[in-house]
Amino acid sequence: MAIWFDLDKVTDESFFDTAPIQFAYSMHLNASAEEVWAGLVADQPLAWCKALDGRYTSERPFRVGTTREVGANFNTIKLKERFFIWDETARQHAFYVEQANAPAFKQFAELYEVTPAEQGCEFVWKFAMAGRLGLGLPLKLISPVAKLTLFDGFIRDTEKHFGTVK
Repeated sequence: MAIWFDLDKVTDESFFDTAPIQFAYSMHLNASAEEVWAGLVADQPLAWCKALDGRYTSERPFRVGTTREVGANFNTIKLKERFFIWDETARQHAFYVEQANAPAFKQFAELYEVTPAEQGCEFVWKFAMAGRLGLGLPLKLISPVAKLTLFDGFIRDTEKHFGTVK
C-alpha cells in the first residue's frame, strides 16, 4: 500500500512567479494549437513524454476541480493532482499536486498555455515548487540536475513529437 504525503494547495497563478524553484519553457511547435491541446486533455495526457504516465480521474467535461493521477520519472514519483485553472477557450490550465508518494514537496504546480501562432503554436509549460520544512535547500541544490534530467526531458519529448518551428 502506497504512503501518500499531503501538499499545500496552490490557488492562483502568482505561485509560478513566487515559488522558490521555477522552471518555465516556451516552445514554438510545428502543430496547431488544437492538436497540442488535444494531447493535453486526451485520456492519456502528455503520452509523448517517455517519463510520464497519467490519466484523468474525473469525468468529462473537464473544468476547475478536475483530478488526475500521474506517474513521473518512470513511475518512481506518483502524484495526485487537482486543476485550479481550466479555460478551454484560452487553451490554458494549471494544477497543483494534492498528494505525492515522496515527502520532498510542500507545494508543486504546473501551468500549460497553448496559443496559435502564424505557423504552428506556442506552448508555454511552467513548473513551480517549494520544499517541505528542512528540505527546501536540498531540493534547491538538486533542482539543476532535476531540470536537466527530468523537466528538460519533457520538453525534448514534446519538441520531438510535434516538431519545432525555427
